[in-house]
Amino acid sequence: MSRPSLEFQQEQERLLESTNSLKARFEQSSTKLRLAQNPVEFAKLEAEESGIDFEDAENRDPGVISTNLAAQTQFLRKLKYQYLEQNAKDRYVKSIVSDIDDAPIVTAEDVKELNAANEDKKARLKAAKTSLAEMHHNIRTLTPLVQEDYDKTKAAIDKVTSLAQKIIDARLALTRLRQTHPHPRLTIAAADQKLADQVEEMQELSDQVEAVRRNVQSSKDELKNGNVDLESLRAERAEIEKLVKNANVGEDDPRIAPLYDWFTASLALHRTMQGLHSSSCPSQNELHLTYSLSPTPPTNNDNLLTMKLVFLPGTRHLAAVDVSGSGVDRADFEELIDSYLQTNDVHGLIGAVLARARRS
Repeated sequence: MSRPSLEFQQEQERLLESTNSLKARFEQSSTKLRLAQNPVEFAKLEAEESGIDFEDAENRDPGVISTNLAAQTQFLRKLKYQYLEQNAKDRYVKSIVSDIDDAPIVTAEDVKELNAANEDKKARLKAAKTSLAEMHHNIRTLTPLVQEDYDKTKAAIDKVTSLAQKIIDARLALTRLRQTHPHPRLTIAAADQKLADQVEEMQELSDQVEAVRRNVQSSKDELKNGNVDLESLRAERAEIEKLVKNANVGEDDPRIAPLYDWFTASLALHRTMQGLHSSSCPSQNELHLTYSLSPTPPTNNDNLLTMKLVFLPGTRHLAAVDVSGSGVDRADFEELIDSYLQTNDVHGLIGAVLARARRS
């Protein structure tokens, strides 16, 4: 990121200062512009101009005020009429009971002058009322417009202030980043190259994972084929043992040597394929098998796994299995053993236990 030019920074500072000064002047004069928010001042003004006490007109509904004003106007008109009537009666009585010399003489000219003065006062009063009504109408019409302009100006000032604060925060964040990450910084070209290297590395790792999966699948296939061969060899062994038992040959029978060699070779092949280290039958229904967990023949007993298979007497149904060995926890194989005990799959059990033990 390139450093901003000095002229651009000076321009931003000038704009910020002008904005702050405009905000200060606006806040100083804002009390004169809040017309819609000062109904109390308007109520005082109307009360003074209409001659009504402000304490009675304050905080009242406009409809109630209008009704009260009409009632008071009608009452004042009646009071004025009664006053004029009473005054006329009083003057008439005084003029009758008093001496003729002391009685005031009211001529037609005096009446005309009074009527003219009253008409003049009425005209001026009507003009003043019309002007007052126009002024009130203008105030009510312009107040929302002035308030709207004030709200827009205030919103613009707030926006400018927030933008100025964001500019300052961005500058501070940029300064912290420059202090945290001194030169040489990571450029766009270096970042693109690093991304390309990471993509290549991920592709290589994906290829390795795929190769490992293929190797695992091939190993599983080889193990499955080996189990099939083992089953066929076991069947052949059973048949041969049956033939040997039925033949009842002597020690000098020439067929014993080839059979012995074949059996030895088959046993060696099975041990090589499955890693069988030793096997024994402590009883008629129990079989102990010891397997090597490493591909090479073990030099000690640290890398051996022993499985004790117990069958139901007189049947080939698997009853229990015990797994032991150095570094082997039987709890890791309990669920696996239970699943194969239910299906009575001895060969599958041996293959699954060996596969899990050799992976761990």
